[in-house]
Amino acid sequence: MLIGEAKINDYTYKLDEKAGQSDWIYNSLNLGVYCGETCGTVYAELMGGYGAERDNVIYVHGKDENGKDDFSNKFTIDWEDRFDETILESVGDLCYLTVGIERDKGGKVYYKKFLAPYDMIAYINENLEDGMVVNVKGNLKYSMYNDELQVKKEINSVVLSKVNDSSKYCAKFTQTMLLTKDSLGKVDKTTGILPIYAKVLDYIKEYKGKEVRANIPYNKTFEFELDLSTPDIAQKVIDKIFKVRKDVTEVTFEGDLIEGGALVTATEDDLPDDIKALIAINVFTLEEALAKCTANSGREKRMVIRKPVIKLVEDKEGNKTPVIQKFERKYEEEDLIPDFMYSTEDEDYEDEIDDDTDSDENESTSNDDNDWLNRL
Repeated sequence: MLIGEAKINDYTYKLDEKAGQSDWIYNSLNLGVYCGETCGTVYAELMGGYGAERDNVIYVHGKDENGKDDFSNKFTIDWEDRFDETILESVGDLCYLTVGIERDKGGKVYYKKFLAPYDMIAYINENLEDGMVVNVKGNLKYSMYNDELQVKKEINSVVLSKVNDSSKYCAKFTQTMLLTKDSLGKVDKTTGILPIYAKVLDYIKEYKGKEVRANIPYNKTFEFELDLSTPDIAQKVIDKIFKVRKDVTEVTFEGDLIEGGALVTATEDDLPDDIKALIAINVFTLEEALAKCTANSGREKRMVIRKPVIKLVEDKEGNKTPVIQKFERKYEEEDLIPDFMYSTEDEDYEDEIDDDTDSDENESTSNDDNDWLNRL
């Protein structure tokens, strides 16, 4: 969730762009939101379009008899029917993208819902003004590009915020992650920052050219800020929240996105040769390449964990109990690598590993890198 001032520039929108030599026509949005001095300007994005020479459909799900989303009732809507109210009545609420950036005559926010990102982006382009204080929500999407982990913030809602005090601007995230005994990094004695080497799951359609349609783990480093003025408490925090003694622990955290630093505007001379080569064969236009390099140049990008999520869980009698979203031994480490990710070389290597390394006698009970905390 981003709360802050919308920042609109020449690279915010691409409207009715044609993708290379294909028939794909798309709109894209790269929206900056100034989220205060600590978090900086955070960018979220959205893209969507249609094929000009094909039959386009939108994949949706329906509602149950109580009006709640029924994910088992999946169907498609023809592109030409995406605004047909009689058809939309049967579509589940979670299929929609929401925009609320206009007010009616009475001053109340007017909300519009869209099935297609293409239409949502066009509407935002017409109505969102630079400096508007907005609340942007969406999902974190993980993927690999050129052996680098990409974390995209995909928008599903942009509405006017009620916040009128810039000190309350924020950039927050919630993320479920998997921790092993190797996830605990070494505390920086100067800053108190503890690296957390976690794994996050996200969906892919293909892996090395083969269709798999599965969730796979991505290695992602998060940060946790320790208060080293009280080392005994700092060690207890590590032991209670992050220490994994066996197998894989699943934890859901909330935290802050911090994307400070000066925005460096790229020029054509700044582009690497491999990107220039893609421009030459029309994979990217010069403007697209400059926009992507500008958005990612000279900016720190940190995901700082603050605390575990607490969820109210309801029992059969309707009683609600607060439960920390931490589940030990949720998986075994072997479960984190799907069969299709193994190569023959991987299997040969695994056969050589001494089975004793996974015995109960070798469970991790302390982290040597952080034992200095006990000596402070």
